[in-house]
Amino acid sequence: MRPARLSETGDPVLLVAHGSRDPRAAAATRALAAAVAAARPGRRVVPSWLDHTRPGPTEALRELADAGFPRVVLVPLLLTAAYHWRVDIPMAVAAVRQTVPELAVRVTDVLGPAVRGVDPALLAGLRRRLAEAEPGGYDGLVLAAAGTRDPAARASVGRVAASLRAALAVPTRVSYASAAPPATGVAVTRLRVRGARRVAVAAYFLAPGLFHDVATASARQAGAVAVAAPLSDAPELVDLVLRRVDAVFG
Repeated sequence: MRPARLSETGDPVLLVAHGSRDPRAAAATRALAAAVAAARPGRRVVPSWLDHTRPGPTEALRELADAGFPRVVLVPLLLTAAYHWRVDIPMAVAAVRQTVPELAVRVTDVLGPAVRGVDPALLAGLRRRLAEAEPGGYDGLVLAAAGTRDPAARASVGRVAASLRAALAVPTRVSYASAAPPATGVAVTRLRVRGARRVAVAAYFLAPGLFHDVATASARQAGAVAVAAPLSDAPELVDLVLRRVDAVFG
């Protein structure tokens, strides 16, 4: 390994996003990486993607090893601890260890509730995006997520919805853009049938792309008054990433 640059302090941070064919998604991840780096001057923060966009995590880890870093903190930019967390990220780390066994990779928890409960920063970021959507008040809320077949992952989305319901004191339902029912429009309709007149949608997405577009279109067709933007580089998400980084050091 070559020596790391003297101007850089601390172990570098590798952000690993899901990846999308939509260029807006990669742009959002790069913006988040830049915001995290700005919050920790001198620390290298590198974005990577599991699919569609380079570098992948294995490639990025090797590049950091070649740059002389003996350790890397890997933060999965995932909101549920489903397949990508259980399989894809361990495979990427294992592939690096075959060729660079001396590189120590510390993997943090996902950003959504997994081992721990719902982080207050995650809830604050969701509430920020809701406020930015300017719904003018709402009496029903749908938490729209990408979707997963993993029951434990869906349960974690439910915990986020329950936390929002407790914080905002409005009826709240979960919806999915794929893989599991109900669709966002269906969830909006169910709240309206039960008496809600103004239903807003909180976006449980890290970046724009197909799934957020699907949820938005479905919600609008069902009469939602507002659909929040993805978390992207919200200050609260930056804080959450740094919480995950700091947690690996105890």
